[in-house]
Amino acid sequence: MAKKKKTRKELLKKEDEFLTVSVRAINYFNAHLNQFKIIGVALAVIIVAYIAVHFYMRSINKKGQNAYNAAYYTLTQKTGPDLDPQTLKKSEELFQKLRDEYGMSKAARLALPQIAFMKFVEKKYDEAIALYREFLDEVSGNTEYESLTRLALAACYEAKGDLNAAMETLNFLLKQQDNPFRESAMLSLARLYRLDNKDTKSKEVLKEFVEKYPTSPFLPMARARL
Repeated sequence: MAKKKKTRKELLKKEDEFLTVSVRAINYFNAHLNQFKIIGVALAVIIVAYIAVHFYMRSINKKGQNAYNAAYYTLTQKTGPDLDPQTLKKSEELFQKLRDEYGMSKAARLALPQIAFMKFVEKKYDEAIALYREFLDEVSGNTEYESLTRLALAACYEAKGDLNAAMETLNFLLKQQDNPFRESAMLSLARLYRLDNKDTKSKEVLKEFVEKYPTSPFLPMARARL
């Protein structure tokens, strides 16, 4: 059956509908022109602000990284059994300056454990512990940073003579079965138990270590202490 041809009236009706919709759209745009202008200006302001913040933060991060590199180079340029007190002081000042002047940079956060380490070397254990704890709060959720910081805290507590706090800190890491630093924590904990005359607990930790990490490079050391 042949398709029925549309009449002129029907075609004009379609055009009228199109024109009506178009006119309505134009009228709506004109009626809300000021609103569209405001939205356009607001979007432009947001875009400009985003670009400005982006380039500002990139500049801050670059300056912060340069400051970190200078402080770290100062700390490591003289190596030896004991760090030179003046080198420590100079490096600490540079790391602190980084935090003061470029506190919003990514490098500023990493300056904190460096300052804590220098406090530890200077045997200012309480100050080191406070700084490591502050850093621990800042890196909450980052397993690797958290684990390394807890190992550092355990070393501070041990050096301070607070073996219980050191063992408690290490036991926290042992609860995390998939922690990449669990091996180091177990060996340190076994050693602390032995120092605290808790030989039974020390051997329990070492036996677990031997069973759980048969391919560890520290296995001969663990077996030797059993």
